[in-house]
Amino acid sequence: MHHIVDTNVLLVASRKAPQASLTCVLTCIEYLETIQKSGTLVIDSNRLIISEYMNKNSMSGQPNSGDAFLKWVWDHQATSRCEQVTITQISENEFVEFPDSESLKNFDKSDRKFVAVAITHPAQPAIANAVDSDWRNYEQALKDHGVNLHFLCPELSPKS
Repeated sequence: MHHIVDTNVLLVASRKAPQASLTCVLTCIEYLETIQKSGTLVIDSNRLIISEYMNKNSMSGQPNSGDAFLKWVWDHQATSRCEQVTITQISENEFVEFPDSESLKNFDKSDRKFVAVAITHPAQPAIANAVDSDWRNYEQALKDHGVNLHFLCPELSPKS
């Protein structure tokens, strides 16, 4: 199964999101471990997603689960466990593949790379989110453009 993982999932798994419940933390840890054991992570060929992971987690793989996931991604980025897609960057956080839509004009610019990757990959995998409410706020607009979301901690991203 193909997966796209927002950085906040790694942060929750590393206990760096105080708003996340223990259940949410454990769900994120299990989700990342499942990908490492049997999933395929979808990332961009420009390493924008990896770079964002690196800004918030340790490349050493320690001391937390989000760090371990980053190390796994780094070690497997050129293998069949990570599929890379090409997205076309227009400017910082702007991509040709991101929908030109009035309903998404205020969507978080730093998350647009995940949407561009989801749209570009042939399987159009869902984007996993843990605690970022912006994803829930744009759920329908994204769905209208073929982008599905996977809420790991739905209690923290309620519909507004």
